[in-house]
Amino acid sequence: MSVKIRLQRHGKKQKPFYWVVAADARSKRDGKYLEKIGTYNPNTNPATIELNLDSAVKWLHNGAQPTDTAKAILSYKGALLKHHLDGGIRKGALTQEQADAKLAAWLEAKAGKVDAKKDGLSKAQADAKAKALKAEKEVNAKRLAAAAQAEADAIAAATPAVEEEVVAEEEVAVEAAAEEEVVETPAEEVAVELLLKKLLKLLLKKLLLLKKITKQLKHKFSKRQCVKKIVSI
Repeated sequence: MSVKIRLQRHGKKQKPFYWVVAADARSKRDGKYLEKIGTYNPNTNPATIELNLDSAVKWLHNGAQPTDTAKAILSYKGALLKHHLDGGIRKGALTQEQADAKLAAWLEAKAGKVDAKKDGLSKAQADAKAKALKAEKEVNAKRLAAAAQAEADAIAAATPAVEEEVVAEEEVAVEAAAEEEVVETPAEEVAVELLLKKLLKLLLKKLLLLKKITKQLKHKFSKRQCVKKIVSI
């Protein structure tokens, strides 16, 4: 009976999970098998491989032929190396202690490479996340700056027209008040009266300016935003 070491598919759709099995070469891919010797999960990075090293080497000693993918898995876990070292022991080229030392050194070096790859992947993911966060912050800053500039432009466009109307209304109000003033007063009273007129004129100017700006901004901003803009004037 010809025996093959191959993969048997399990898992969900588009998320495969494989068993490493020794099976009759004539059986179906996912059919009966002689022994399950490990698992292979390609959904992780790097792939997760669990292998019974002694069972895999035993089947190799018995003449089982691995498929291409199974052969790569056996090589990755050191089964092919152990099979080769056992052949050297049988021929007398190596002692058992020497073979075990070589296998242990190879497995340690392999574990170091795997750990280095995992660390590199973790660092790359962290860098990508930090870069994406920085780009998002820049986009948000540009959006806020554009909104602030739009508000400033709207206020700047509304202010000149309001000031012109306020000045015109102030002139009319001052002229009307001057026409009503027909009684002559002493010099000190005149000075006080002029000061009061100036103060009144300034107050009217501010009130009319606030009134016009409120009308202009009412249709563009919320009530809270209008209050903030008026307070800042």
